[in-house]
Amino acid sequence: LYLIPVPLGVGGEGALPAEVSEVLGRLRHLIAEQPKTARRYLKALAPTRPLDTYEIQPLNKHTLPEEWNRYLDPALQGEDLGLLSEAGCPGIADPGAEIVALAHRRAIEVVPLVGPSSLLLALMASGLNGQRFCFHGYLPRERQTLTRTLKTLEREAQRESRTQIFIETPYRNAALFRTLLQTLAPTTRLCLAVNLTLPNQWVRTCPVAEWKKQPPPPLEKQPAVFLFGV
Repeated sequence: LYLIPVPLGVGGEGALPAEVSEVLGRLRHLIAEQPKTARRYLKALAPTRPLDTYEIQPLNKHTLPEEWNRYLDPALQGEDLGLLSEAGCPGIADPGAEIVALAHRRAIEVVPLVGPSSLLLALMASGLNGQRFCFHGYLPRERQTLTRTLKTLEREAQRESRTQIFIETPYRNAALFRTLLQTLAPTTRLCLAVNLTLPNQWVRTCPVAEWKKQPPPPLEKQPAVFLFGV
């Protein structure tokens, strides 16, 4: 089972090594969250192979767990297959982790390929603690619960020098950013990593007090990773 990274967005194809295209060019069986999105990536990454020669199985919230074993049958029959994420690396903030776990249980070799992980790229570029960190996925949306969660994570960051990492649906980025400025201590260092690996990427880390002095950054509909620490 090859774990195949994909671009983080349009224009991010250059972040992938040549090995990804080589492997895609010889696979026939694929598992992907959205087959339509997967075909768009395949067209860009393996242009010499006709799209209709791929067999793509969907892996999303509508996929029943009992179907997963069938998806891995080609590997048990001697054929390599690939797992694609919706963006970035399979298994990292991605439902593909369940398929990888099943592959291990069925003694199928798992081969991860090098590619962009927005979470690790953001941490690398943040200047925050890369020795101790935690990814929380999506934080609660309800305002009071979100505020309490942020205060808890901030205390943990202060107590353990731990970088806190999380994401949000792009159209809610601006609202989350405002809540961060209203909730976190002025000295807490907050990082925004936006459009990573894309032509318009930018990363900035500074204390909350400094963020408050600047005009709000453009965040609407932009894929972003949020990080903070001491």
